[in-house]
Amino acid sequence: MLRIAVQSKGRLFEDTMDLLKETGIKVSSSKRTLLVQASNFPLEVLFLRDDDIPQTVADGVADVGIVGENEFVERNENADIVKRLGFSKCRISLAIPKAIDYPGVEWFNGKKIATSYPVILRKFMEEKGVKTEIHVIQGSVEIAPGIGLADGIFDIVSSGSTLVSNNLKEVEVVMQSEALLIGNKNLDDEKKNILDDLLFRINSVLIAEDKKYVRMNAPKARLAEIVKVLPGLKSPTIIPLADEDWCSVHAVLDEKHFWEIVGQLKALGAEGILVTPIEKMIL
Repeated sequence: MLRIAVQSKGRLFEDTMDLLKETGIKVSSSKRTLLVQASNFPLEVLFLRDDDIPQTVADGVADVGIVGENEFVERNENADIVKRLGFSKCRISLAIPKAIDYPGVEWFNGKKIATSYPVILRKFMEEKGVKTEIHVIQGSVEIAPGIGLADGIFDIVSSGSTLVSNNLKEVEVVMQSEALLIGNKNLDDEKKNILDDLLFRINSVLIAEDKKYVRMNAPKARLAEIVKVLPGLKSPTIIPLADEDWCSVHAVLDEKHFWEIVGQLKALGAEGILVTPIEKMIL
């Protein structure tokens, strides 16, 4: 049995549970308790505060955990980064009141900064040669300048709407963060095998994200040109049709370049282009 520590609430909780669901692992979360066992996979889920997950994994109370990179770096616990998961992305930034002109990071010299991430902030300021007073608070960091508790803040930023609603502006992005799968350094062979199986499932889900399965009818006279513009995993599938002058071409496209490539395909004479989302992809 492999034990995974998961944030008990918030966006990272939702994204993590969605990922487990996509991997086919059934975990009940309607009536969350501290520890829940999956019904169809040797996995039990331990629900914790996000800032407790790095230590819990490092100490071996949990074998692996899914945690924001910001918390992992801040806690500086002795655990391995097993995989970057690419979701729950955000940044940790310095922000100050909108009305203030900001000349650069030297503005913070002698200023008081409110934050829940003193370790990351202190390291950044030391690298910049700036001396500040760090005021550590948990939650509602963004209100600190408005009530006179601090001159600026250092906090997580996603959309930036919270800063705007508190008359703050982002002035320095210190680090980017995403969800990480972290692991204890001393897993036994049985748990490593279960983790490998879990990673296989996770990779199959993540690889399929932003991918489309495309089928089209293509004139054989332009087939070489059509194949050239298709960035398939290896090469597109070519299937003969009843009309000897045409064939069916199947390929996987990245959504980022989808419309650009489809435009080229149409210009080369491709017709009847069908697009299907990909749920999972096994490589």
